[in-house]
Amino acid sequence: MMTVGLYQNFLLASGQAAPPWMVGGHAHLGVLSILAVVLGFAVPALGVVGRLRAAVSGLFVVGQWFLPLTIWIGEGAGVTALMPTAFLWGLCLVVSMLLMAYVSAVGGADGSGHAAGAMPLADD
Repeated sequence: MMTVGLYQNFLLASGQAAPPWMVGGHAHLGVLSILAVVLGFAVPALGVVGRLRAAVSGLFVVGQWFLPLTIWIGEGAGVTALMPTAFLWGLCLVVSMLLMAYVSAVGGADGSGHAAGAMPLADD
């Protein structure tokens, strides 16, 4: 991630433009990496376990890596036949986030309003 950013900076400093496919892939990977950190805190905080946790994590990881790689390989290396798969990787990300939105809306993976195994707040 940082290497790509440094390379783009080198290109700009030398008077060349960074290719749009490189900028797009770098932006996707950067934003999705930040979202992965947030997801890493949200999944345990909401008590997401079992198959739901596997679905959320698996779909996100697949989308996080294959979406930018599709842009880099498809446009950068000229393998444009891969470009339609970007919709599939994007759909993986959307489904992962919809599952987390559902868990957030019902108040935890068990629907109780708090994370599974979490201790209730004290009155004092």
